[in-house]
Amino acid sequence: MRLLIRGALILTMKENDEPFSGDILIERDRIAAVVPRWEGRADEVIDASGMVAMPGLINAHNHTPMTLMRAFCDDLRLMEWLEKKMLPVEARMDEEDIYWGAMLAMAEMIRSGTTAYADMYIHMDHVARAAIDSGMRASLARGLVFLEDDGGKRREEALSLIEKWTGAGNGRITTMLGPHAPFTCPPGPLAEVIDLARERGVPIHIHLAETKEEVVRIRERYGQTPTEYLYHLGLFEHNHVLLAHAVHLTRRDIGLLRGMRGGIAHNPVSNLKLGCGIAPVCDMLAQGLTVGLGTDGAGSAATLDMFVEMKAAAWLQKADQSDPAVLPARQVLRMATVEGAKLLGIADRVGTLEAGKQADLILIDFQKPHLQPLHDPYALVAYSASGADVDTVIIDGRVVMRRRELMTIDEEELFRQVKKRVPRLVDGI
Repeated sequence: MRLLIRGALILTMKENDEPFSGDILIERDRIAAVVPRWEGRADEVIDASGMVAMPGLINAHNHTPMTLMRAFCDDLRLMEWLEKKMLPVEARMDEEDIYWGAMLAMAEMIRSGTTAYADMYIHMDHVARAAIDSGMRASLARGLVFLEDDGGKRREEALSLIEKWTGAGNGRITTMLGPHAPFTCPPGPLAEVIDLARERGVPIHIHLAETKEEVVRIRERYGQTPTEYLYHLGLFEHNHVLLAHAVHLTRRDIGLLRGMRGGIAHNPVSNLKLGCGIAPVCDMLAQGLTVGLGTDGAGSAATLDMFVEMKAAAWLQKADQSDPAVLPARQVLRMATVEGAKLLGIADRVGTLEAGKQADLILIDFQKPHLQPLHDPYALVAYSASGADVDTVIIDGRVVMRRRELMTIDEEELFRQVKKRVPRLVDGI
């Protein structure tokens, strides 16, 4: 099967490439050619005139079933939001709630141009099932909290996820180990997870220094910053690590992270909405750290639209640094694509448009007043476009949204399931 994308303005997101008008040939699940004009045969042609083609966006940190708590408990401080609202609702969630909450997230992500993402939650088999059914590319981790003894059940679920789902869906599913955060993972159990990740050769996905309160807790318990705590346990010695948030880092903390495998998922919208603060992204980048973008769960961020994250990331750093030149449009687009792919450990497969890579790409309709005139396509995508401008989404060579119509998800049934399930989850909380 050969699919030809004809006549798009192409942003490959390769470091030295400039935008050009051309064609993209897809053979089965891979990009076969990215050229000014393809003259060969194709089984199907998509007319992309007036559109921008670019790699699919990569959401480097999410909790997909939290869509069921969107706008349920906004305008609360993080610990109050978590302990009084989120955790009680999560305790009521059964496996099908998890599936349909995740599927709601998949629909939202696909509609707004996200083709791959990283997730950490509970009942992850059912999140994996939603990713397979929707056609998404996903890096999945079972969240591990060690504040109480569960007889090793969470750890066994984490290992089962890795053994059962790694490589599923034609390789679209990858897995990680997911110790939740320094303040929920004491040294002994966390050291065991670190060793286990090294032995299994799987990455680690962990929250880090999201709030000032976390920093205080870790300082009181261990006399260290959260970053120092992880560093001295050996987290960064041999493992690929995805750090979510990293809002409250000192200069010394950032120095400790230099040379790490993996990097940081910056979540500007969630961090702003929960009043957590502004991550020192410019300092991280200056030290050579890889920084991608994530939304966090919809229970906090309210939106999974990565175009919103791009705007927030760029504008926050410009304001924080009092310098409009920092984090320019092209760089923030790379954070949402190729840098995110590096965080998920899949940059050899996705993140740029080039021959040989998996065919994960989006078409953005530029025939709209807010996307004209076409002075700088990078700036228009980063600062002017929204998820609603995404016309077509292709993942692994499969068209999962065509002309704004989802091809893999029955939205009518999805909305029916959500409406049925939510009252039981939130009543009385």
